[in-house]
Amino acid sequence: MSDGPDELWKRLKAYEGQAAAVACVGKDPVNAPMIRHWCEAMGDANPAYEGPDAVAPATMLQAWTMGGLSGHEGRTAAFDELMTLLDEAGCTSVVATDSEQEYLRPLRPGDEVTFDTVIESVSERKTTKLGTGYFVTTRMDVRVGEDLAGTHRFRILKYAPSRGKQKARRARRPRPVVNRDNAGFWEGVARHRLLIQRCTDCRTLRHPWLPGCNSCGCPEWDTVEASGAGTVYSYVVMHHPPFPAFTESDHAADAAGPYAVGLIELAEGVRMVSNVVGVPYDKVRIGLPVRVEFRTHEDEEGALVLPVFRVTEGEA
Repeated sequence: MSDGPDELWKRLKAYEGQAAAVACVGKDPVNAPMIRHWCEAMGDANPAYEGPDAVAPATMLQAWTMGGLSGHEGRTAAFDELMTLLDEAGCTSVVATDSEQEYLRPLRPGDEVTFDTVIESVSERKTTKLGTGYFVTTRMDVRVGEDLAGTHRFRILKYAPSRGKQKARRARRPRPVVNRDNAGFWEGVARHRLLIQRCTDCRTLRHPWLPGCNSCGCPEWDTVEASGAGTVYSYVVMHHPPFPAFTESDHAADAAGPYAVGLIELAEGVRMVSNVVGVPYDKVRIGLPVRVEFRTHEDEEGALVLPVFRVTEGEA
């Protein structure tokens, strides 16, 4: 890095509180067709998203602020300047680390969305397994008129990749993001149990896990254990350069790529995404019967258990 760490951090901190975008206007008003496309993609049939009193799914908050290829008027130079400063300091790589949304007002068809974005914080220099760099957090405030509809925080790590000689070790496999809403699912997976959330009011099953029922809105829930049987509802074939965490895996034959990622419809009626294994990727077909299989991956951080779906014997 060109500057000493303390001096560079002082320069980076000067950007905290600066606007990255001011009074930007959404490309389109909140509208029923986009809500319909979103709900179809998510498999969400909540009646609250249809009809004359429809609201938009809260998780669409960022969708109404997307700038597309042409971007938005109202962007300032502050964020680009900050990124350039980090690039010049050797932090040329970037990875998104997490995002948070808070919903304060429902959005309805016809609402015109405006938003401002501020550079909320820049962390001290951090050393991670990816390299050394800085966490940058931006906050977007989304409004309809004078009303604050929601906020969206987005955090990235801008870092200089690790380069020095390192001792030989098995590459770290990426971990799933575990939060307060889905922790129970991953705790079940660790015990080789595939748990589905169930609303305690209307008894609707749901996946992925959510803080409340998307059919009746009830926040109370329990779980049922899935049988593990299912069928391939849809799938894609992934092609990417070799990644050591997968090619050095105990199950490298299924994970080195290309490989099939399936949308699996479980016997209980919900759908989930995971790898389809047990047949070559070009033999995967819609309707193929599968059954869950729990795989344990070992690396320097310990054991990681993941559910995959194996084609039922005799169907390969």
